[in-house]
Amino acid sequence: MYSRNQHSIASTCVVSGRGYWSAQEVSVVMHPAPVGTGIQLVRTDLSDQPRCEATVLNRSTASLRTNIESGPAKFQMIEHLMAALYALEIDNCIVEIDGEELPGLDGSSKPYVDALSHAGLIVQAAERQRLVIQQVITLREGSSWITASPVPTGISHFGYQLSFDDVGPIAEQSYGFTCTPINFTRDVAPARTFVTLDQAQALHGRGVARHVGYNELLVFGDDGPIENELKYRNECARHKALDLVGDLSLVGVELVGKFISHRGGHSLNGRMALALHQLMIEQQRHDSATQSRRAA
Repeated sequence: MYSRNQHSIASTCVVSGRGYWSAQEVSVVMHPAPVGTGIQLVRTDLSDQPRCEATVLNRSTASLRTNIESGPAKFQMIEHLMAALYALEIDNCIVEIDGEELPGLDGSSKPYVDALSHAGLIVQAAERQRLVIQQVITLREGSSWITASPVPTGISHFGYQLSFDDVGPIAEQSYGFTCTPINFTRDVAPARTFVTLDQAQALHGRGVARHVGYNELLVFGDDGPIENELKYRNECARHKALDLVGDLSLVGVELVGKFISHRGGHSLNGRMALALHQLMIEQQRHDSATQSRRAA
C-alpha cells in the first residue's frame, strides 16, 4: 500500500498572473509543509485566511474548470497547479493565494513546474499512501467515457482521446504518457488550454475572459491557432491528459493504474476521482480489519 516516502518542496516559490474568468491579478505562494499535510490552499486575501484541503470531497461543480471550496475558502481553476504538484511528486504543500481564481498564465502547468522545480524537493520521514487499481472501472456520460484499469509496470499511465461530433479546426487526436516527473515536465506541462474562436466569442459575449489574449491560450480559427503556433502536433490531447492528472490528484494518494479518458472533461474526471476516493476508503477499512485479525 506504500511505495515511497512523502515529499515537500525545499523552499518557498511564487507564481503570479491574471485569472481567465475574473481578470484579477493573483499570486500563488507555495510553501514547504510537514508530513501528512497534503495540499492545503489558503485564501490570504480574506481576514481569517480560511483554508481548503485539495480533495475531491471539497470539489464543487463548475464549467470548463475544476474548483474546490470549504466554507469561505473557495478556489477556481486549480487543475493546472494540482497536475504540477502531483506529477512532480510533491505531497505536502501549503499554497497561499490572494484571490479566488488561480492565474491562467499561458494556459499550461509549465510556470508551476518551473517554480516548483527551482524550489527543490525534500524527502520526508513517512511513507506515501498509494491506491493500486486492481480491476477495471468505467464511467460514462453520453458518448464520453473514462476508465481506470490495472497497470503491470507499477507506474501510472494517463491518456486522452480527443474527437468532436462535428468537423472543425481541431483535428481528432490522442496522447498517453507514463507519469514520471521527467515525462510530465518535458512532454505534458507545456501543453496549453484551447478553445475554438466560436467558443471564445461566446465567452466574450457573456462578458467573460475579454482580457485574455491569443498568447494566453490556444484559440483555433478555421486555419488553426490564431496568432500562435502549436508546441506539439497533438497539444490539445496532451492538455486534456494534463487536466486528467490534475483532477485525479484530488483522490489524495499516489495512484497506480492506467487512466484513459475518451472525450471526457472535468465533470467525468471528478466522478472518477470520487469513485477512486471511495475505493481508497474501502481499501483502508480492509487493511485495518486485516491488521486487527492478525493482532488478535
